[in-house]
Amino acid sequence: MSNPVTIIGAGLGGLTLARVLYVNGIPATVYEAEPSAAARTQGGMLDIHDYNGQLALRAAELMDEFRGLILDGRQAMRVLDPNGAVLLEKADDGTGGRPEVQRGELRQLLLDSLPAGTVRWGHKVTGARALGDGRHEVAFADGGTVVTNLLVGADGAWSRVRPLLTDATPEYTGESFVECYLFDADTRHPAAAQAVGGGSLMAPAPGSQIHAHREKGDTLHTYVVLERSLDWFAAIDFTDAAAATARIAREFDGWAPELTALITDADTAPIWRPQYALPTGHRWNRVPGVTLLGDAAHLAPPNGEGANLAMLDGAELGKALAAHPGDVEAAFAEYEQALFSRDTGMAVEAADFFENVFDGTAQSLIDMFSRPEV
Repeated sequence: MSNPVTIIGAGLGGLTLARVLYVNGIPATVYEAEPSAAARTQGGMLDIHDYNGQLALRAAELMDEFRGLILDGRQAMRVLDPNGAVLLEKADDGTGGRPEVQRGELRQLLLDSLPAGTVRWGHKVTGARALGDGRHEVAFADGGTVVTNLLVGADGAWSRVRPLLTDATPEYTGESFVECYLFDADTRHPAAAQAVGGGSLMAPAPGSQIHAHREKGDTLHTYVVLERSLDWFAAIDFTDAAAATARIAREFDGWAPELTALITDADTAPIWRPQYALPTGHRWNRVPGVTLLGDAAHLAPPNGEGANLAMLDGAELGKALAAHPGDVEAAFAEYEQALFSRDTGMAVEAADFFENVFDGTAQSLIDMFSRPEV
């Protein structure tokens, strides 16, 4: 394969693809809008599953390095009611198939596994157009362009590559997350730290929930989940941290103080993250020379699978290209057929997860997390 594969987006999916291609001797160039690997924090904890994310890491020949990132004990989980009563507690006995790592560390592992210069930082894509015969031109904000006959959109929810394949656009799910952090939690925020325990916490109520993870370095990462309209959130001035925090906390009046402290005692300003999804079963007709992976292909409501699926997509696409040297269309067609089949099954599971986790009833969570496979 003489021409390098052009990958748009240096997230986990795009980097996994680049790594699997490298392992198989196939050149790739990744174009990323961010100016550097350290341009922003990369999110919180990820549980990497043995049936998708870990399979991708095996294909990337990075399992030993991955094991060095695992945070022991973080698979522990608690469900509390709004009064702070513990309804379910699952210990981390080290046998679970979903070890937790920091997203930023996993991304850096993938970056470090690639040859210098593979990722071209500071290349924000403004659009892409077909040139015919499977060739596409990608335009960047700095006025530059690149022409390729091997284009992969790994550029997330608001993909600039996706319009080459489909008119589908993400729609708001009706749920938003509001994120904040508590640092040095065991000493500075002991009640909240005790409530969270050694792993993760879920405290559900209809329309309003508090989730939290214990991350590396005695840090608690809070995800407030609210079922509210975009207009409701737009009325909050998130540039005024104190006022925004107070407004979000008001939705939890009467809750146990150790739970509301995860909001009111935060050491960072609250960040609003509305959740979007593509239509269930999203797919497209084969277009020569271009395909999608990760959220660009199948953005779904939050279900714990997004990063894992993006990595698996990248690994499977890399393997397909390696299996069909000189025949890009055969590789892309094989990859997409498997992708669409996989997405059909995952859509059902995602809907089940979303309904159970976000319907606001503790019993649905307890039933789901009491299953042996969860």
